[in-house]
Amino acid sequence: MNPSSIIAIGASIAVAAGVGAGISLGNACSKVAEGVSRNPESASKILSTALVFATLAEVTAIFCFVIAIMLIGKI
Repeated sequence: MNPSSIIAIGASIAVAAGVGAGISLGNACSKVAEGVSRNPESASKILSTALVFATLAEVTAIFCFVIAIMLIGKI
């Protein structure tokens, strides 16, 4: 197998992981909005917890993007 094809496969896997992080972030944000609408009194606690988890999901997506760009640069 050609080394550039292995790099392309690795970059596509990194992009797929970034897409997965985006999908999970969207799903989590919809659940946060649902929780706040059901219980507005605890909105600050829900939103602060959601902000931490959204940050973790975004960091994962950014790392996947950086890895994909680095791999594409090697082709």
